[in-house]
Amino acid sequence: MIPLSIRLKFRHTLEPLARALLVGRVSPNTLTLIGLLPAVAAGFVFAKGMVRLGGLLIGVSGLFDLLDGLVARIGNKATDFGALLDSTLDRFSEIAIFIGLAILFRETPTLYGVMLALGGSLMVSYVRARAEGLGSKCDSGMLQRPERLVIILLGALLGVSFLKWAIWIIALLANVTAIERLIRVRARMRATEQ
Repeated sequence: MIPLSIRLKFRHTLEPLARALLVGRVSPNTLTLIGLLPAVAAGFVFAKGMVRLGGLLIGVSGLFDLLDGLVARIGNKATDFGALLDSTLDRFSEIAIFIGLAILFRETPTLYGVMLALGGSLMVSYVRARAEGLGSKCDSGMLQRPERLVIILLGALLGVSFLKWAIWIIALLANVTAIERLIRVRARMRATEQ
């Protein structure tokens, strides 16, 4: 959903910082671990009703998420364990954020949206992991993690009513993305079986 050209420009903008981190001998795994902290903090402040601060913390977490991959690529430090750690902590980050949102909206119908959004977000990642474990590429879909974070971030920065809409958008589109990935993987698997 986020155009590749925008992603590439943003990565290009962050390259000097990534190179400085490499000079400072900061490992990608350290950046991954640090990036979990603002996500957990976002969940906490969402639970306390401080939605704009939660949005800002998601932005900080997302910055570390971009930097860890960039440092790994530029510094030729990518490892299988680093990829596993990154994916695992990404899930923990999303869980922390959605738990905070569930507490915030616990007495409203939006709680159901939060649960659907969390389930859909986890299923998008699960379908990819399982498909790749079976040897099938699976990196497509309209609502991947960066898009989900941007939607929550923007909704939070605009206030509670926009955040509600953001949650329901993710609740719908994350689940559609998981099903879309499943259908595409099935088609690829059938094509290789014939």
